[in-house]
Amino acid sequence: METGMLGEFDDPEAMLHAIRELKRRGYRRVEAFTPYPVKGLDEALDLPRSNLNRMVLPFAILGVVGGYFVQWFCNAFHYPLNVGGRPLNSAPAFIPITFEMGVLSTSIFGVLIGFYLTRLPRLYLPLFDAPGFERVTLDRFLVGLDDTEPSFSSAQAERDLLALGARRVVVARRREEP
Repeated sequence: METGMLGEFDDPEAMLHAIRELKRRGYRRVEAFTPYPVKGLDEALDLPRSNLNRMVLPFAILGVVGGYFVQWFCNAFHYPLNVGGRPLNSAPAFIPITFEMGVLSTSIFGVLIGFYLTRLPRLYLPLFDAPGFERVTLDRFLVGLDDTEPSFSSAQAERDLLALGARRVVVARRREEP
């Protein structure tokens, strides 16, 4: 959501009730902005489970295989040293670095894929200019209705938000270009 209508609520229960009722009334592009995680918000917004773990798994496997391969190449193939009669390809000795390479590659690619999926960093959104939006990091709960929805009507959205107990309703628009 970049532009649309924002309804401001004082507590999370009122916000959750408003989201459920807006969904029941046919609004599909509903978003919530809260100062802390609210239990039940994912279900109210019908958010699917993240696929990030499935997307990162190949990079984790690649990190594990790559870490083991580098150790094998250095110790058993390229520069073999027989110290104390141990085997050159000693898998138990390779476990710590193999594990750490798996964790490192998973975390790096997890952050990069997470940025891509959330379209970050975005330094500006029209929502940021909406009056009162800065309070969402302190003590306000906002419900946003996207104005790109085909059946969106500003007047109807404002009436619905006020009827559901919104303290106030503001419009988020793009800046006017000079």
